[in-house]
Amino acid sequence: MPTPITPAIIASLMTGFRADFKGGISDAPSQYKKITMTVPSVSKSNTYGWLGKFPQFREWVGSRVVQQMAAHGYAIVNKTWEDTVSISRDDFEDDAVGIYAPMFEEMGRACGVFPDELVFKALTDGIKTACYDGQNFFDAEHPVYPSVDGTGTPEKVPNLFISKDASGAAYTGPTWYLLDCSRKVRPLIFQLRRKPELVCQNNPAEGRTFTDNEVVFGASMRNNVGYGFWQMAYAMQAELNADTLWQAWQAMRAFTGDGGKKLAIRPTTLVVPTALEKVATQLLERELSSDGKNTVTNELKGKLELVVGDYL
Repeated sequence: MPTPITPAIIASLMTGFRADFKGGISDAPSQYKKITMTVPSVSKSNTYGWLGKFPQFREWVGSRVVQQMAAHGYAIVNKTWEDTVSISRDDFEDDAVGIYAPMFEEMGRACGVFPDELVFKALTDGIKTACYDGQNFFDAEHPVYPSVDGTGTPEKVPNLFISKDASGAAYTGPTWYLLDCSRKVRPLIFQLRRKPELVCQNNPAEGRTFTDNEVVFGASMRNNVGYGFWQMAYAMQAELNADTLWQAWQAMRAFTGDGGKKLAIRPTTLVVPTALEKVATQLLERELSSDGKNTVTNELKGKLELVVGDYL
């Protein structure tokens, strides 16, 4: 005799499905927390003028930047993301729903890695997406002023380098990134409004259960990603080697705020796509390296944490 489908039966099965879903989230590999600060959200969007309320922060980055953030109304608007699956009503009636556990685990895993997808896409899109100063996050012309009040003729400071060959042709290989993740404030912001949750339509007399002979389950979450301070990140469109890594390192260490105050940027993290995993690993983990003539101690060993972006 077929098992009757009732709201109580569906609710009971949801206990197991939710456990599978949460297990998938827990087992999902995650990298985004290494390069972002997670900020909770309680409304449709967050406006990041709140950063200017901290005296130490205001002193570090400069009052003009704080005012600029407020003036631009730099905000990150939450987005709702969803995924929907269904189980045949026949499988419910035949008591065959146990075969769907891997589906809910995979659904949870997809939710678990989704922040990585968003964050690393934002990193890639930083060359064409504006941050608080109106310039692209990775740009050749971030304005830094000679006076602390933001007056005078600004210097155009890059956090993007594009190498060119002898003919003037620009580098076309993979981009890699150097980040300072040593502070609570980080170069990228992951804004969390609602954690992933699994729901279902539990009335068999309504919706697709009635019209399409299937029980529908949905996973949803609300969040988004945005940019923090460009001074904490550097994008390199150049061959990855010891010289170019030092070039990016020294450029970041030299960053100043308005009025020439040193920002004490300390690069901590090298982020590369999978295509550069081998060379990055060799740069940061080998005991010895070559200077072109001799084998020498590798001064870059252990200097940075390596993040090979799965979604970069």
